[in-house]
Amino acid sequence: MTDLLETSSPSLNGASAILFDLDGVLTPTATVHEQAWQELFEGYLSSHPGVARYSESDYFDHIDGKPRFDGVRDFLASRGIVLNEGPVDDDPANTTVQGLGNRKNRIFNDIVSAGVEPFEGSVRFLEAALARGLKVAVVSSSRNAPAVLKAAGLSAHFPVVVDGVVAAAEGLPGKPSPATYDYAAQLLDLPTEECIVVEDAVSGVQAGHSGQFHSVIGVDRGAGRQTLLNAGATLVVKDLDELL
Repeated sequence: MTDLLETSSPSLNGASAILFDLDGVLTPTATVHEQAWQELFEGYLSSHPGVARYSESDYFDHIDGKPRFDGVRDFLASRGIVLNEGPVDDDPANTTVQGLGNRKNRIFNDIVSAGVEPFEGSVRFLEAALARGLKVAVVSSSRNAPAVLKAAGLSAHFPVVVDGVVAAAEGLPGKPSPATYDYAAQLLDLPTEECIVVEDAVSGVQAGHSGQFHSVIGVDRGAGRQTLLNAGATLVVKDLDELL
């Protein structure tokens, strides 16, 4: 196996840390999110005759990689629908932005409770990075990141997790803003220029590209290689073990 830091890829050489997105990069929970969003909006739109049904492309076009409530707003906006916000802890049964977001979260947690298997190639890449002394962090728009990491058996590897809860507490805008990645670098006590961003979502790649980061590795789990390159990825792989 080629040493991680001796690879010829300029996107890896000289880095001190790797900042991982979670869903779709470390764990296959992006597909669980897709399933939960589909269930949410198919149910919601069933009472809106004449409005275009939910389709697979809606996830990538309006939701993927964004904070949960932004995903609700942006999808509804694509259908010309505006709802009251509601309180952050709104009942999932209520038809508000927060209520729908919390309903989606309940659906997601019901699915994840059965357990999560991380991507084997991503685990190998993570272990190689740790063996070389690189610092690591998880930067996720999800408010469920700690629970997913625990379910996947990866919690012990990540003392720094910047998720949707942390972002809200710190007043950080979500992806495609680089703010959450900037904050993770700060917590690792490193300049952003020494941190690699690893993302599978267009909004996440845009976040890495718009910041002052070492490089941005795109993982193509369905968004498309050229789409991720156009968003600003330094390189794109199908699986992270291609870099070992």
